[in-house]
Amino acid sequence: MEDWKEFTGKTVDEALTEALLSFQTTSEKMEYEVIEKESKGLLGMFSKPAKIRARLKFSIDGVAKNFLDKVFKAMGIDATAEVLFDKEGENVDINIVGDDMGVLIGKRGQTLDSLQYLTSLVINKNNEGYLKVKLDTENYRERRKDTLENLAKNIASKVKRTHKPVSLEPMNPYERRIIHSALQNDKYVETHSEGEEPFRKVVISLKKGVTLHNNNNNSNRFGNKDFNKKGFNKDSKKEFHKKYGGNTKDYSTDYKKDYAAYLEAKAAAKVPDANKE
Repeated sequence: MEDWKEFTGKTVDEALTEALLSFQTTSEKMEYEVIEKESKGLLGMFSKPAKIRARLKFSIDGVAKNFLDKVFKAMGIDATAEVLFDKEGENVDINIVGDDMGVLIGKRGQTLDSLQYLTSLVINKNNEGYLKVKLDTENYRERRKDTLENLAKNIASKVKRTHKPVSLEPMNPYERRIIHSALQNDKYVETHSEGEEPFRKVVISLKKGVTLHNNNNNSNRFGNKDFNKKGFNKDSKKEFHKKYGGNTKDYSTDYKKDYAAYLEAKAAAKVPDANKE
């Protein structure tokens, strides 16, 4: 809740006017207390001004906007917060509008996640219940969700081919849920999380008892002309090492194919943040 601020005026009404102008709000959204009333001296002249203290009433949109405006100012960002409060659903959706929101999103949305967490703390500090806060800008959340779902499906395909589990990079709880949800109806793979926060990650593996047979005749599985029946030709080997590093020369042909697909999927997950890293 907004801290109390003191205002003075020749009368209480003038002090109230000063407070309303300072908060840029209306009387119904502000509360106040009179500290000292004005007093009159000789000949009806005011000898002592009125003094009040005032603050904004607690409101979800007011608290959120006030906090975020201070953050934007400190970061030197020209942005506006649009707040939608669903009282019945106990949700607060905040969309930030502005130019070049990359700095606010951060690498893989880390800055946006941190700001969402802090905003949630501020909103719930003086609230009786608990409100779920979602902070977004430039539709980043939905774009990131699509990227993670595609990544999950690509890695699941790799697990089915290699019969080996794959550990993804560490993710926050929200993103791990997206991976779990994307593969929950897959008949052949399962997911679980390992590790401690903030390094907890999702592992995708074959379900117990599942047996899959690779189609060895499908030598061009990835639609890459550089794959032939024996694997990589000489030119593609050079290109592969150049693209993925010289140490990849020790990888098996089969692993190179899977590794290439994995890195492409991983690169796709970074597309929303390409201009921020």
